[in-house]
Amino acid sequence: MIAKSSSWKTENRQGWLSVIPIILLELVICAYPIIVAFMKSFTNWDGLFKNDFKGLANYARLLTDPEFWISLRNSGVLLLSVPIQAFIGLAIAMVFYEGITGWKFLRMVYYLPSIISAVTVGYLFKIAFGYQGPINTILRMTGLGNLAVEWLGNGTTAIIVILLCMIWSNIGWQILVIFGGLSAIPASVFDAAKIDGAGYWRRFFNIVLPMLVRTLEYSLITSMLWVFNGIFPLILTITNGGPGYETTTVDYMIYIKGFMNSRFGMACAQAMVLLLIIIAITKLQMFVTNKLDDWGE
Repeated sequence: MIAKSSSWKTENRQGWLSVIPIILLELVICAYPIIVAFMKSFTNWDGLFKNDFKGLANYARLLTDPEFWISLRNSGVLLLSVPIQAFIGLAIAMVFYEGITGWKFLRMVYYLPSIISAVTVGYLFKIAFGYQGPINTILRMTGLGNLAVEWLGNGTTAIIVILLCMIWSNIGWQILVIFGGLSAIPASVFDAAKIDGAGYWRRFFNIVLPMLVRTLEYSLITSMLWVFNGIFPLILTITNGGPGYETTTVDYMIYIKGFMNSRFGMACAQAMVLLLIIIAITKLQMFVTNKLDDWGE
């Protein structure tokens, strides 16, 4: 017993020693900037000289700032791309899982947009949906010239273009993740279901979906985080937040307030609000998937 206890203590110590560098790195890279941003959110910091304590003034101003609410609305609209990505990714992954001819090649083709630089993707869509771009040219050539509009000159159509860009650029990642989850399901489970006479859709709803709950949870939460803090290059290159603030998202508004207007205190306050929103949505998604997991059991 003494030897086992000593061995356990040694392994425990070695385990802590192996993870302490990572913990320290996380604290330096993640925790420290968050703490500094939280402290600066109570000031009028301009990045250089001003750094006066203003209490909750920045947060109070956010409540009446129409620009912030517009950016929050836009981020909410772009969140609609997440379930669309997951649905399309699940459908294509299921087709690949059935082993159609050439599925390995098609998987590579679908994944290509995910490894292209976001700046490059953004410029491609900006060119494609320009007034004299390929999309409008095709519409005119096919007799649909009345549909050829200034896609990026109108807030509604510009948001639609960004949504399409997000779905196109991230769909390959969704397929890869969901296909990995499908591959983890034991083949014996499907074989037993087929022997019992379960059809395709019954297998899908009674086996595949319940066993993919955690995979879909990871996919949805990661994609949600990407929408809130990863599409900055797309917004910058496609619309630059315009027209007006019609396509400005919360993370892009933080950039505008901080780096363009030198209002870093306000930018830090917006960043703190964004952090709380992300935590709340993540907790909600985890709650829902836990319920679905219980249902699957």
